[in-house]
Amino acid sequence: MRKTSHGRNRVVIEGVTPQLDCGRYAVRRIVGDAVQVGAAVYADGHDVVAARVLYKRVGEKPWRSAPLRALGNDLWSGSFAVDRLGEWIFTVEGWIDHFAGWAGDMRKRLAGRQQGAIPPTTEEDITLALRSGALLLHQGAKRARGADARKLAEAAQRLEDLALHAIEVVGFPVSEEILRLMDAYPDLTHATRYEPELPLWVDRERARFSAWYELFPRSASPHPGRHGTFADVERQLPEIAAMGFDILYMPPIHPIGRSYRKGPNNTTTAPPGAPGSPWAIGDANAPDVRPDGSECEQGCGGHKSIHPELGSFEDFDRLVKAAKAHGIEIALDIAFQCSPDHPWVKEHPDWFVIRPDGTIQYAENPPKKYQDIYPLNFESQDWRGLWDELYSVFEFWIERGVTIFRVDNPHTKALPFWEWCLGALSRKYPETIYLAEAFTRPHVMYGLAKRGFTQSYTYFTWRNTRGELEEYLEELTQPPVSDFFRPNFWPNTPDILHKTLQEGGPPAFMQRIILAATLAASYGIYGPAYELAENAPAAPAPGRSESEEYLNSEKYEIRQRDRNAPGSLVPLIARLNQIRRENVALHSNESLRFHPVENPNLICYSKATPDFDNLLLMVVNLDAAYEQSGWTDLDLAALGLKAEESFVVQDLLNGGDQYVWKGRRNFVALRPGTKPAHVFRVWREHRA
Repeated sequence: MRKTSHGRNRVVIEGVTPQLDCGRYAVRRIVGDAVQVGAAVYADGHDVVAARVLYKRVGEKPWRSAPLRALGNDLWSGSFAVDRLGEWIFTVEGWIDHFAGWAGDMRKRLAGRQQGAIPPTTEEDITLALRSGALLLHQGAKRARGADARKLAEAAQRLEDLALHAIEVVGFPVSEEILRLMDAYPDLTHATRYEPELPLWVDRERARFSAWYELFPRSASPHPGRHGTFADVERQLPEIAAMGFDILYMPPIHPIGRSYRKGPNNTTTAPPGAPGSPWAIGDANAPDVRPDGSECEQGCGGHKSIHPELGSFEDFDRLVKAAKAHGIEIALDIAFQCSPDHPWVKEHPDWFVIRPDGTIQYAENPPKKYQDIYPLNFESQDWRGLWDELYSVFEFWIERGVTIFRVDNPHTKALPFWEWCLGALSRKYPETIYLAEAFTRPHVMYGLAKRGFTQSYTYFTWRNTRGELEEYLEELTQPPVSDFFRPNFWPNTPDILHKTLQEGGPPAFMQRIILAATLAASYGIYGPAYELAENAPAAPAPGRSESEEYLNSEKYEIRQRDRNAPGSLVPLIARLNQIRRENVALHSNESLRFHPVENPNLICYSKATPDFDNLLLMVVNLDAAYEQSGWTDLDLAALGLKAEESFVVQDLLNGGDQYVWKGRRNFVALRPGTKPAHVFRVWREHRA
């Protein structure tokens, strides 16, 4: 609360929501959202308390305000709309509303004049009350402006006239208009304002609702054995757009180191012509020029360079522009690590960890070893120079039109760096989106989101039973987590081929993408591996019984495939994305509700708009081998339906078939591979 020296601020404000860690971090919302605010606001005695929320975008001078309404038991609620990207602040203000107290007291006095009232109200009581009301109205007139001030002064004079001439008051002596004007010009002399002011960050819509498609550009060539180019990726844009994806994410596009280059299947010896891992960034000997065509004096071959076989900066710019014409944004991978050949290794050896023998420490995640990658040292003496250079990498690509980044392993970089870097970037470029690829401990994942990451990978890949999914989604879709953490569900990545997909084959791929696309507002797949249901794992690492790595991983070799080959999942993926775009209920996560099903191999859940105008009900078979059936036990209130009400469910995923359901219990049967799920649009009447 605001500190005072005079002690006359009698209102107490507590428990303001939403806020994170006592206002340390910003709550996140989307442009156009109504931000729901709650608080406990109270005072001593029986005086009438009023409250409002104050809010503004950082940089605006005057506060905007919206009223809070009393819910009872000193709890208050209200909302305000955010209409621009960027930083906002808000707080709650409360005060004693003396005029509202007078109006309530006056109504009681007038009612007390009736015969038999105990104690009886005298005309002297009425006269004094009229004078008190006039005084408050005169004070209100001084706070008001123009015509409003004149109306309040005239109302005050009427009360004075009634009191002076002892005119019997018939009905309440103040009009509804005057009551509204006094609400509009409250007396805030002794108002209490909650402190500290609470931060709020507002993103664009794509931060909440997006469909990502990951593609290795070097594998995009239609000619076997030829390294792909940006032009080859450009030729695939119509297919990717037709599948319904709005973000095309490419792994690092920079020169690849030659020292300790990895061969196929992560072998430590690379045969001639092996392309290496795109995440082993940096080749100081790569032919390169600056974007303006001038030769590089230093820094070529690093994070601000393009692999020469992919094309030029002009080719990249053309791809970004062509993607936008198809409704797609290009997302780049930011991987802050270096190959031994990166220019930074020679220019800034103090940015790396030096081992006792004088060599630089390569990356390890035992038993995995990455001899081709040097991690950065965020405890470097020159940490400030390192921070500035990493910031400049983001800015370099933002200036080339990139507004979405997938950040590799951010949990292995200092959290204070991310708070500074993403904060500075977002304030300058508020439209940017940052996806954290952080498969790590929950507190670290949430800590990255609090410090500025827009979205995050999740544990979805490892949540496969109904109980696991329900428990995890309930955590992600409710406050406080939903106030700052936006999940992005990926059934597969180049690093992760889960056992469920390895063993379940195409039916498992179908089930997992249906779950990802309908449980989460943002999801992504690594293709064309997903469309083709590639599920052959690499051999386990020494000491391990199984592997989540792909056999013949595209991380280490060029893999050219036809995503439209027989048996491809492209038609299913395209239909899912069409359903997502056409149904607003799937554009957010907060309305997700689970419904019991007697069969544990079935999962049932719904999403709806607040008015239930768009209501979807999903039932998914979690068994990739056998048909499963059972009876739902729908929470009708969560669906906006009455107990005895009949309703129509239209299966958007399976040809639009319609069924008439009634009540909580309804039968479903789902067969893997042919009809693994229902995605029902719920109607209250038959649809032609």
